[in-house]
Amino acid sequence: MLFDTHAHYDDERFSKDADELLSSMNANNVGLIMNSCSSTDDIPRIFEFIKRYPFVYASVGVHPSETEKLTEKDMDILAEAAAHPKVKAIGEIGLDYYYNDPPRDIQKKWFARQIDLARELKLPIIIHDRDAHADTLSILREHHAEDIGGVFHCYSGSAEMVREVLDLNMYVAFGGTLTFKKSVRPAEAVKAVPLDRILIETDSPYLTPEPHRGKRNSSLYIHYVAEKLADILDMSCDDIEKITTENGLRCFNIQEDI
Repeated sequence: MLFDTHAHYDDERFSKDADELLSSMNANNVGLIMNSCSSTDDIPRIFEFIKRYPFVYASVGVHPSETEKLTEKDMDILAEAAAHPKVKAIGEIGLDYYYNDPPRDIQKKWFARQIDLARELKLPIIIHDRDAHADTLSILREHHAEDIGGVFHCYSGSAEMVREVLDLNMYVAFGGTLTFKKSVRPAEAVKAVPLDRILIETDSPYLTPEPHRGKRNSSLYIHYVAEKLADILDMSCDDIEKITTENGLRCFNIQEDI
């Protein structure tokens, strides 16, 4: 069974058929899903899924694009939600400099604050890093993220940067971009990641892999990522499935046999 370590079934694009999709996962070799959170408003919907589906776990956190109006009250909300036994990480949190909105100083403030919260709660973090590699790594180091570890979701850094990520006790996750025809950098990065640190994900409903690029993504397409990873590493799909699932269980401290 495959483990999709990053998806967003609370997204409005799944408003009509999330339950239908999730009910079909086990029959399609998807054994585990980590539903990642983008804002405190998402938490009630996410909790519906983790209560209804034994194979769905969750993170709670605030995406950098949603940080402008955050307060300490929101940190209290996250801490309370994180007490649920199926919440296994704080995320997705980080920096996104593609649009520079909210301002960078606000993003950095709440990224740091959520790392500190994760350390208080002893939970790993799920990191969003878009066009912000230097600041992301700097804040992770300053706030001792290596104490809790976590994952660089949808890794977009270089092969050379992988070493710095590993030194922070992080896993490295690859998604649909790995399958894009002109996407050379992720394939180079894959080869720099030790096998015991690689994860796969979809980021559904975003970043749909080839050959379905342009359509809404779902965990049903996670096998395309696994197949591409197997091709790059010259390994069998069965081995990639086993390795990435075991890595995901270990990263998020999930005690489950699948």
